[in-house]
Amino acid sequence: MAEAERIIGTPDTPDAAGDGQERPDADQEQVPQERPRGKRRVAVLFAVAAFAYLLDLVSKMIVVAKLEHQEPIEIVGDWLRFVAIRNAGAAFGFGEAFTVIFTVIAAAVIVVIARLARKLYSVPWAIALGMLLGGALGNLTDRIFRSPGVFEGAVVDFIAPKHFAVFNLADSAIVCGGILIVILSFRGLDPDGTVHKD
Repeated sequence: MAEAERIIGTPDTPDAAGDGQERPDADQEQVPQERPRGKRRVAVLFAVAAFAYLLDLVSKMIVVAKLEHQEPIEIVGDWLRFVAIRNAGAAFGFGEAFTVIFTVIAAAVIVVIARLARKLYSVPWAIALGMLLGGALGNLTDRIFRSPGVFEGAVVDFIAPKHFAVFNLADSAIVCGGILIVILSFRGLDPDGTVHKD
């Protein structure tokens, strides 16, 4: 009789068994929620950053070798020209008296992006941060290795639209990455891939 009750279950036993079955199910339901959504997009971030950095580096090498101390090259009449200049300030020639500060800021941006990469699961955010990282690395390379000295180097700029400051591809990458981040933020997309609505 006791054996039959053990197999069939008494009136109190199903509740206990039910509790035992519901808890594992609840645990199983929580596991997928705790797991990250998809794969981390660190590879996308660093691929975009490497592309932006190399494009900027190669363009500056060509400009220094072929265009520096030469006449400007007109691309679209006088509306867009290539002219080599050395910029000790920030992007687009602002703040030439604070070269060291801009160098520190660029280094800090790189560190922040590298730390943020650990919880990055969004491709658009990976692209945006990759452009920021590549641009920051491009200009930081100039700050460190170009004259007049380490951390005080002048950045090579060469893209000169009419009635606008002269800039380079690193500046363009930084601005485009920043614009994309603003758009993603307005749309409620977080770096971890979640979407929130205010």
